[in-house]
Amino acid sequence: MQEPCRILIGDDHEHARQAMRLIIEQDPSFHLVGEAKDGFEVVQLAEKLMPDMVLMDINMPGLNGLEATRLIKEQYPSIKIVMVTVSDDASDLFEALKKGAQGYLLKNLNPSMWLTYLRSIAADEAPMPKEIASRILHEFTLSPHKTTSTKLTGREQEILTHVAKGLSNREIAAICMISEYTVKNHLKNIMQKLHLHNRVQLARFAVEQGWVSQQFQVGSGKDSPKEG
Repeated sequence: MQEPCRILIGDDHEHARQAMRLIIEQDPSFHLVGEAKDGFEVVQLAEKLMPDMVLMDINMPGLNGLEATRLIKEQYPSIKIVMVTVSDDASDLFEALKKGAQGYLLKNLNPSMWLTYLRSIAADEAPMPKEIASRILHEFTLSPHKTTSTKLTGREQEILTHVAKGLSNREIAAICMISEYTVKNHLKNIMQKLHLHNRVQLARFAVEQGWVSQQFQVGSGKDSPKEG
């Protein structure tokens, strides 16, 4: 049997920590290993406990969740971080993903939705939100010196292009006519080769390489980048 995903909670509000604790305890695939009241404590406990995942509140005293995320990901890139917030402010969420977070959750979501999403994050299956994919295509300025992509195979480049469009593992598998397991393995290999941590960073790389056209609009009805 697979070991449960070990989770650390970081939130300065006791009621919020209690609510997250109750949700996690509903699912035996998760195991709560610790709780922190501010960003500094989250970083300290992450080093001490080495959890598989951190549920990180964005707004905390002392050191906020965004900076705590950056510090943890710099030292322990394998730790998955999911931001939790009462607001769906896209700017904060986008910034968290750029700093290495794997995803985000709104505190007012149904507990069953929390568990479904956390399971997908733990299994590296959560797709990138369409809004975030769209913002990447509009907000990232292409670098004048593209990072070398010669280390990626043609198949890996193809999968990375689909990631940049916000497609899920299942959708990518259907398009490429391979299994979801194979897609997942490809993504792990790509992240290791490029030293990246989540789908937002992968999408940024694809845009910087010019594999995804700036004319491509997520949600606009165009299902693929413009052919050159």
